[in-house]
Amino acid sequence: MAEIKAKFHVTWPGFSLDVDLALPGRGVTALFGHSGSGKTTLLRCIAGLERTPHGRMSINGDVWQRDGFWLPTHKRPLAYVFQEASLFPHLSVMGNLRYGMRRIAGNHKFSLEQAIELLGIGHLLERKPDRLSGGERQRVAIARALAVNPRLLLMDEPLAALDLKRKQEILPYLERLHDELEIPVLYVSHSPDEVARLADYIVAMEDGRAVAQGPLLETLARLDLPFQLGEDAGVVLDAVVAERDSEWHLARVDFNGGSLWTRDQGLETGRRVRVRVLARDVSLSMQEQENTSIQNILPGRVDAIAEDHHPGLALVRVFVGSSALVARMTQRAVAVLGVAPGQQVWVQVKSVALME
Repeated sequence: MAEIKAKFHVTWPGFSLDVDLALPGRGVTALFGHSGSGKTTLLRCIAGLERTPHGRMSINGDVWQRDGFWLPTHKRPLAYVFQEASLFPHLSVMGNLRYGMRRIAGNHKFSLEQAIELLGIGHLLERKPDRLSGGERQRVAIARALAVNPRLLLMDEPLAALDLKRKQEILPYLERLHDELEIPVLYVSHSPDEVARLADYIVAMEDGRAVAQGPLLETLARLDLPFQLGEDAGVVLDAVVAERDSEWHLARVDFNGGSLWTRDQGLETGRRVRVRVLARDVSLSMQEQENTSIQNILPGRVDAIAEDHHPGLALVRVFVGSSALVARMTQRAVAVLGVAPGQQVWVQVKSVALME
């Protein structure tokens, strides 16, 4: 199985990084955590920008560091996208793209034309960076990274410097990268929304250590996570757009175990999507409710109960078919209703976020 192996130990005054990871060799792996958790340091170690005397690093069997051997950064077939686009101000967009290609030769699996098309920047090629929006500059930076045909793409919070409007502008292009790239992507972020939308695999970082990791859908449904997501606790489901209700501007998405109604975003039926369901938007009832504004009511079975970040709250995992949902309840409600593992309940989902 293709994979990335990374083992590093770095100690600085007040901080240490100690990780030993085996990551998928394809798809998007999110390095997730709060500021100062070690995400960027780990990325810099993988890139060879931080010297780690006893570290180990390989990608799909190609060794970049081991037992005293250390491949310099400029010889590692990777590309690095930073928070700031860092384009050359005196060059046009095309000039910036071509500059990065000077270090490679021979046949290219990913052509410059493909990168331009994938990031939707064909109409920007003659512009200088000062005539681009923040989102456009970052799209050019990503296209420049892809044009060097890397075997690994590193992205260090590429949306952090953008406002909400520019983030929404660039996210569809990042989703295209997710769908079309054959190379692995390591994506640093502290945004649960970005991770839920883009990642296949997640590594949660805290105090320089990987405190949890695994496939995104399975990991977010865990109740024993050693880090707290607070108001962002919830799950992601793989689904398909099954029906569109033009009268009420709603869409029905089917997942493995049931269906949910959400706002219609114009996606065609049959389109595969992700839906994010936050624990704060899920409640439980012992009986099926009628005459309620909540339109998503599903039969489920309680699987597990765990303490939440506040002593008065609990997280309850419920399976709807083979898919897990998580509900946030008060400890009092759990006790009064007698909620317990194995119990049949009705799951009420107030809101669903549909992600393309």
